[in-house]
Amino acid sequence: QVHLVESGGGSAQAGGSLRLSCVASGNILRINDMGWYRQVPGKQRELVAGISRTGTTNYEVPVKGRFTITRDNTKNATYLQMNNLKPEDTGVYYCNARVGVPSIPGNYDYWGQGTQVTVSS
Repeated sequence: QVHLVESGGGSAQAGGSLRLSCVASGNILRINDMGWYRQVPGKQRELVAGISRTGTTNYEVPVKGRFTITRDNTKNATYLQMNNLKPEDTGVYYCNARVGVPSIPGNYDYWGQGTQVTVSS
């Protein structure tokens, strides 16, 4: 079993900053891609930022230049630094990891429990 635990959400005013953290634990052979998704009521979960095992990153257009995703493979962790926050960044942020586990071929998606980010104008 693999568990992802997120932390760092909360409230901020527009223009402020927040940093999200996600740590994976459990029966992990290898973590491949990791990412942060945002979900707002009535909409599907959307990818905000992703990072490969080797550090290649990708971002949704509205957050480019404001958000930075990083990871620490030694800690099975990923982080999302969010600067110059805007009200439209509000939502529940979920950490995702694509994980290889011992004795079972393939990679499997695991999700954190979600952390609320609220940005006020």
